[in-house]
Amino acid sequence: MLPIPARLTHDLATPALLALTGMLARETGAKVVADAGALEEFDSSALAVLLACRRQALAAGKAFSVQDLPDRLRRLSRLYGVETLLPAA
Repeated sequence: MLPIPARLTHDLATPALLALTGMLARETGAKVVADAGALEEFDSSALAVLLACRRQALAAGKAFSVQDLPDRLRRLSRLYGVETLLPAA
């Protein structure tokens, strides 16, 4: 499980991505679930981070999904045309 931080804005995206990809590299299962339940303050950078985690998971041969994605971020993913890339867990 990848715990998405409560704040994920442009200025926090790079450190968050580094931490998450480090955790993702240690995941041993066949699928990776990003837990976005704590996510409260975010911008479109949150989508970029989630998509980067997805790319890394898929490159490692693992399925990727997102748990508890906030409605506002789900709508933003739909607007950008990437909603299907972030399936619900």
